[in-house]
This record gives sequence, structure tokens and C-alpha cells, in this order.
Amino acid sequence: MAKKAAPLSPLAPTGGFPRIPAIGGVTLAAGAAGVRYRDRPDVVLGVLPEGTTVAGVLTRSKSASAPVQWCRHNLEGGHARALVVNAGNANAFTGAVGERSVKRTAEAAAALLGVSPGEVFIASTGVIGEPLPEQRIIDVLPALKGGLKPEGFEAAARAIMTTDTFAKGASRRVRIGNATVTIAGFCKGAGMIAPNMGTLLTFLFTDARLPADVLQACLVRAVNKSFNCISIDGDTSTSDTCLLFATGAVGAAQPAIEGLDDPNLTEFRRGLNKVCRELAQLVVRDGEGASKFVTIRVNGATCKKSARKLGLSVAGSPLVKTAVAGQDPNWGRIVAALGKAGEPMDQNLLRIWIGGLPVAENGARHPAYDEAALARHMKGQEIEIEIELGLGSGACTVWTCDLTHGYIDVNADYRS
Repeated sequence: MAKKAAPLSPLAPTGGFPRIPAIGGVTLAAGAAGVRYRDRPDVVLGVLPEGTTVAGVLTRSKSASAPVQWCRHNLEGGHARALVVNAGNANAFTGAVGERSVKRTAEAAAALLGVSPGEVFIASTGVIGEPLPEQRIIDVLPALKGGLKPEGFEAAARAIMTTDTFAKGASRRVRIGNATVTIAGFCKGAGMIAPNMGTLLTFLFTDARLPADVLQACLVRAVNKSFNCISIDGDTSTSDTCLLFATGAVGAAQPAIEGLDDPNLTEFRRGLNKVCRELAQLVVRDGEGASKFVTIRVNGATCKKSARKLGLSVAGSPLVKTAVAGQDPNWGRIVAALGKAGEPMDQNLLRIWIGGLPVAENGARHPAYDEAALARHMKGQEIEIEIELGLGSGACTVWTCDLTHGYIDVNADYRS
């Protein structure tokens, strides 16, 4: 269906899509299959060289889509040769019909490329509960094969957009031993965001040479510090998929890595964390109807897990988010959101700052509370909330956006 494009998010980064260097062995192509949208690309084909290892973090939703279940099974093999992604239809809650659609698509891609269906990864995003017209995808695969190119990241990122207002990509160059390797990726997401794994659809690539188990450990840790620390509306998607492919194209210049704790892997892990964090924050900056980007830092919790749960309780609170939208420094809503999280908290030790200005301490409003100064901070696009529990060393930073009427506008007519 042809719909008028949503206006660009006011929180979108300036400069457009970043320049992403080619990743050795990775080629991508995007094309229009008419899965749901007309007159725009909606399918991506990615091809990877023999020997590529793969890691993945997938939604924990009990309503997981057929593509998620397919990827979960294929991840056990640890290797990948192809990726097929479509927008417009999530192929979720489609039963045996959806499972057959995934199988047919994977088998068609495998036959076209001369690989095993077990090495073909599938992802879908869009409307839930509608059968996927997979033949439309299958029919465009030959043309996509002919259009594969190393610099296809931006086209791929645009093709998988649904309610997104801008394409999202990020990259870093890091070293493993004396070898320079690249990490790059793209993602989509603007609504149904409270990931319990990775986020929406995220595809990461590197030319590093890493075994699948090490790759998996790196990805899980990166996801927990990034995609699992964001919330737009508190809804976990049926389709959340984050895949990381390592082609090994760097070759013998890179020392062999056998374990996560190898000191040669330190810079790679940091670089992957940064790429994931940047992509996760871009998702929040494109939140449906968002006008403000909110950073919530929690310190002094009993552990990291508790800090994250407390932070996400604030980030996911509709009352906090609407207060931010209304430029109202209503810190009482932050206190309420912390209290409902069910985590250890002593309100007599609790301290809260908004925009660096003190608002609460010792179980009451701070003596230096300045409503006018806080209101000025709330008028900006970048809102900062800092929380100190005073109970331990657990800390976590999470990100969210405000909740405006624009969110209702986007979702009220999503299927129309």
C-alpha cells in the first residue's frame, strides 16, 4: 500500500545515513516485492562467504514469529551463507502456513545461491497475523542476486523500514592483535520497542575470524548493554531478531581467538558494544511520535540486573513519558515508577537529579529544588535523569523517549 511518508523525527541525527565501509565477503541488495507496500523496496538479500560464522539473540516472546523460530533452529549450526529480510508482514501468529512460507523462502534462496537452507537466515517485520505472500519474495530473489554489492548497507536499511522515519546504520574499525577489522550493521525500529533480547531487526557484520561460540558470547553481552536497555512503548515484538555474522575475510593476519577472555578480543568487544549502543539509541531517536530523547542513569543499586530493571521501570512508565512530553518536571512519577519495579529500594537513601539539578533526597524533595530551572531543562530535546539508590555498586544506563499524541496517530492507522 502506498502511504504518505511520516515526517523525519526531530531527534534524527544530522548528516543522513553514515558512510559504512565494505565488509570483506558481504554483499547486499534491496528490491521491491510488493509484500505490503507499493512503490518502495521491501526485501533484502544478503550473501556471505563460505565459512561465515553466526550468532543471534532472538525475542523471548511466547508469540515468536515463524522466521524467529527458523533462525533459532539454524543458529545451532553456527554457520551462515545468506540472509533474506522483508518488511510489511511479520509472518507472526500464522501457524503452519507461516512455517511453510519461511521454509519455501529459505529453500528458494538456497537453491539460487547453491547453499544449504540451514545456512539461510530469514527475518520479517510488519503486520502480525496475516499470511505472508512469500511467492512475491521468491520471485524477486534472482534480480536481487544480480544486484548484490558490498556497499548495499543504506539500501538494505531503507528497505526494512516500517514506521521508521530514517534509516539506521553504524560502524567501527578495531584491532584484533595486529589485524584491523571492521564491525558494521543496520537496524530498523520505531515502535513495539521494549526488547527482551535484541531489538526489532538488527543485522551486524564483521570481517573478523571468530568461532560461533565466541561470537555468541560477545553478542549477548553487547545486546544486554544496548538493545536490552531501551524502551519506547513497553511492548516486546514477536519478531525481535539480532544477528551477527563473521566472515573471517581478515584472514591469517588476525590471531586465532579461542575464548571470550582472550586479551586480543578486548578492543573488538568494545567496538561491538559501541555499534550496538549507537544503533539502539537511533531506534529511540526514531520513536513513534517522539520529540525528546531521555537518558536515565541508575547508580547504587544492589546489582546491575536490579539497576537495569529499575531504569526500565522509569523508562517504560507512561506517566513519566507523558510528563516529559508536557515539559513537566514531575519527579514524583519517577519515584512511583521506581517503587513499582519490585527491586530493593530505601526511599530514605534515594536521590534524584533531572538535568543535573537536585530534586529529591532523604525521602523528600531536595531543599534546593528549583522548579523554574527544571522546567527550562524539560523544554530541551535531550532530557537527563539520574537516580542514586545508595544500596550498592549496581549501575545501568537506559534510554527512552517521550510519549506524545503522535504515537497514537501512528498506531491508530498502522494497518490502514
